Amino acid sequence: MSAAAEAPEFAAVRTAAQRAAAAAPGVRAAGGAAVDAALRTAAGLLREESAALLAANAKDVDAATANGMAGGLLDRLRLTPERLADMATQLEVLAGTPEPPVERFVRNLPSGERVFERSIPVGVIGAVFEARPNVTIDVASQVLKARSAAVLRTGSAALGSATALLEKVVAPALTAHGIPADAVQLVPLPGHAGAEALVGLPDLVPLVVVRGSGEVTRKLSMLGAAAGTRVLAHADGGGVLYLDSSAEETVVERLVHDSTDRLGVCNRLNLLLIDRPAYEKLLPVAEKVLRDRGIALSLPPHTHALGHEWALDSGNEAHVTVAPVDGAVDAALTAARETSGLAACVCAADEAVAHRFIDAYTGTGVFWNSPTRLLDGYKLLGVPETGINVDHTPGPRGPVTYPDLALRQFVVLPPA
Repeated sequence: MSAAAEAPEFAAVRTAAQRAAAAAPGVRAAGGAAVDAALRTAAGLLREESAALLAANAKDVDAATANGMAGGLLDRLRLTPERLADMATQLEVLAGTPEPPVERFVRNLPSGERVFERSIPVGVIGAVFEARPNVTIDVASQVLKARSAAVLRTGSAALGSATALLEKVVAPALTAHGIPADAVQLVPLPGHAGAEALVGLPDLVPLVVVRGSGEVTRKLSMLGAAAGTRVLAHADGGGVLYLDSSAEETVVERLVHDSTDRLGVCNRLNLLLIDRPAYEKLLPVAEKVLRDRGIALSLPPHTHALGHEWALDSGNEAHVTVAPVDGAVDAALTAARETSGLAACVCAADEAVAHRFIDAYTGTGVFWNSPTRLLDGYKLLGVPETGINVDHTPGPRGPVTYPDLALRQFVVLPPA
């Protein structure tokens, strides 16, 4: 037996995966009405149990503060009455979202047989995420809506909050509607070994959503690929804003302001590109908004990579990198080359310029005079997300929601 297999984290993940696999047929058999009813019940429990949930989260936040967690990460970790209310509302919206057809007709073969394409559940879907308790609900609800079971692994900072959400909200809601409570499992042990184990069990957990950023997430993607697990990874973020010479100053102010309301999230303004002819004119406009928000500018010449993601730089989140570029196409190419390709916005009054930027940018989301903060499943698509996938290959890209968490199956029937 390997050292990894002997590790307690590995054993805990395998046990959770086995329980989820045993419960998965019950989720599929329960049907859409039962799942939607369970989501509505969970929304009610988020409201009813808010005091207990906030108390559990306060212990996590206090411990993280004592351990020196930076402000941006604390913001992700913290639950508030408003955030719990938003989580409940999103569950109700998801429950009321009409599901896409499970089956669609493709064609009749020359020999007469009828070809259909069908979406079927994956079975068990894993998720790795760090100090964001709300993701416990986001991912669990999406996986259940996709008729699969879930194995969730969060970091030590959020484990108490996630446990409370599972025990006081998710499990009782499932039980109330005849769905096995084991359908959503939380790995009880933190640590990177547990995350690595989760992406290494393709027979039990063939699909894993990895939320987080940086080298750890990239490592999990490589480990999953080597094991044969499909990993939907959100490894890097960082929003880009390009200010064109045609940009109106009031629009510049609005976009810079609206793109920096939270600094610990992936879709915030991270890299500010300014058209060279307007650099001296527009930089002070953006600088005033940023200074008023307590955000420092990293101006050229830079001692760091142009796309350095400040949201992940513990203690230095309140920074935005600034650089001049030579027009819309150069801005789009720079954004795609220097960042993960998560999202970029062009601020321009000239429609032709805006479309040159849009056509040249190859990232996941592109915006014209709208903040990159809109690249979010709930804001963009009206349903919560499991994460944002920035792959440069075919497959689900952008906010990943429950219709993406399914397998494609072809069905061939005799001639009508």
